Amino acid sequence: MKFTLSIAFCDASHYVELARAADEAGWESVSVLEGLFYYADAAYAYPVAETGAPYWQPTTPYIDPFTAVAAMAAVTERVRFYTNVVKLPLRHPLMVAKTVTSLAALSGGRFALGVGLGSWPQDYQVLGEDWEHRGARSAEMVEIIRGIARGGSFAFKGRFYDVPAMEIAPVPAEPIPVYFGGQADAVLRRAARIGDGYIGTENADCTLDDLLALLSRLRGYLKDEGREGTSFEFKYVPGSVGVDMLKRLRDLGITDAVVWPWYYYPGDPNDLDHKISSIRRFAEEIAPQFSD
Repeated sequence: MKFTLSIAFCDASHYVELARAADEAGWESVSVLEGLFYYADAAYAYPVAETGAPYWQPTTPYIDPFTAVAAMAAVTERVRFYTNVVKLPLRHPLMVAKTVTSLAALSGGRFALGVGLGSWPQDYQVLGEDWEHRGARSAEMVEIIRGIARGGSFAFKGRFYDVPAMEIAPVPAEPIPVYFGGQADAVLRRAARIGDGYIGTENADCTLDDLLALLSRLRGYLKDEGREGTSFEFKYVPGSVGVDMLKRLRDLGITDAVVWPWYYYPGDPNDLDHKISSIRRFAEEIAPQFSD
C-alpha cells in the first residue's frame, strides 16, 4: 500500500514546504482538497457531516488546488500530485483541460485529476451551473478533457456540450489519470466505466465499517465493465489514525491511503515544524511496514 500526503486546512505558506518535505522523504503523492465558499446563510445542509454543518470555518484557508499544485510542483522533483477532489461540473471542460494539460507539462507528468460533484446545490446556484444533471455532465466533461488532451484535432457533440474541431498545446506525453470521488452508486458506476481510480472518504454517511460493501459494489461494476484485474487504483481518506487502521485498509484492498501524518505523533498539528517532522517520521517508521 502506498501513501498520499493530504494538504488542506492550513496556512498558505505551508503548502510548498510540506510538498518539499514529502518529496525529500520519498512519499508517493500529495493531494490537495478544494474548498470554495462559506455561506453566511446556508440554504442546504452539508450531507456528509453529522450535524449538517460544514466542518470548517469562514476563515479556514483553502487554496485553489490547481494553483497549489503548480507552486508545489515547481519546488519538487519526483512526488506526484492530484486533486482530492475538484467539483468538476462547476467548471467548463475546455478550461479544465487547458489547466490540467498545463500542469502536466509544468510538472513533468506528475499530475492526476481527482473529480467530484460537490455536496451543496448553493455552489451551483451562485455560479450559474446546472445542479440536476451534474453527474451526467461530469461524464461528458471527462471525455472532452481526455479527448483534447491526447493532442491533434478534437471535436465532440454530446447531450450537454458541443465542441467544434480544435486542439490545444502542449499536451502530456502520457494520459492524465482521472480519479472519481463520491459514494453514490452512480459515481461508483462512472468510476468503473471511465475512471483510472476511486477516492473514498470516511464520513458520517460512509464509515470505515461501510467500506467493505462499497468496495464490493465497485469491484462488481469493474467486472461488469470488463476491467477486473486492471491497474485501477483504490484510494481512501480515513478519518481516524493508527497503524492497525492502516492494516485494515490494506487488507480490504486499498492501494493508497491518504493521510495527515502529523496526527500520528504528539505535537501541535498546526505547527509547520511538527508537520515536517511527522512527514519524515511517517516515511521512516510507518510506510516501510506496508511496502510491497
